[in-house]
Amino acid sequence: MADNHNKTLTPELRERLGRLKQLALDMDGTIYLGSRLFPFTIPFLEKMNRLGIGYSFLTNNPTKSVSDYLKKLEGMGIHATEDNMYTTSLAAIDYIRSHYPDARRLFMLGTPSMVSQFEKAGFEACADDPKDVPDVLVVAFDPTLEYSRLCRASWWASQGIPYVATNPDRVCPTDQETVLVDCGSLQKCIEHATGRKPDIVLGKPDPTMLLGICEKRGIQADEIAMIGDRIYTDTAMAHNAGACGVLVLSGETTLATAQAVAEDAASNPDAEFFPPEVIVRDIEELGDLIEMARSQA
Repeated sequence: MADNHNKTLTPELRERLGRLKQLALDMDGTIYLGSRLFPFTIPFLEKMNRLGIGYSFLTNNPTKSVSDYLKKLEGMGIHATEDNMYTTSLAAIDYIRSHYPDARRLFMLGTPSMVSQFEKAGFEACADDPKDVPDVLVVAFDPTLEYSRLCRASWWASQGIPYVATNPDRVCPTDQETVLVDCGSLQKCIEHATGRKPDIVLGKPDPTMLLGICEKRGIQADEIAMIGDRIYTDTAMAHNAGACGVLVLSGETTLATAQAVAEDAASNPDAEFFPPEVIVRDIEELGDLIEMARSQA
């Protein structure tokens, strides 16, 4: 782990940052906070463009389609294309295409916006009907959830239908006085009712999304950095993929928490989390370090 607040580069870090060709950016806490865009985000993206470094926006939240996410970014002044976005919905689509190439009909717990993303990819949504047997069951964070559909999803899980979950999050962060039950909790509900766990749980910290970007870009894992504000999802994903993990302190995680994780990992070989390779105040500081590494190469 490197604490880079003095903007100095060790030879190892200079080499690590100097080889980067692609950045995977978490969104909330990294490029914006809630509905507020950080003032340094657009200058950072412009700097990466000048340096010839690509970037993708990653999110564990599958409730919005790529089109809806792009509209949100556009409203903040970030001009992005579908090529810049990778959500857990897209990861699930890629996974199903790869592992179940003949699958066409899906039973999905998910928002209408998410379902539209799958339909755009050529899949069909099954009805809540025992006669409408799906090829694959997809369970996601679903604020529009109906009880009967949860029961139907549990039925298909109990029948051995291939079962993909979009993300492991138990709750979705909110500033409202409520608990937003997320995909991980729905999985636990289905498991308690049927004894069945998903065949795969996508989303951070699973490396599938990051490795999928590498495959699409034709790069190696050590040529991409995962940048985010959470050790247990963002930089854990980087570690699991063999990529560079960068923690920004502009969101959830504090420096004290990061240091505690590092101390635990140093003394406990069975520690749950590994410390990030790089800690920066925010992506503005990261941009300065990457530019410095390039100029000193």
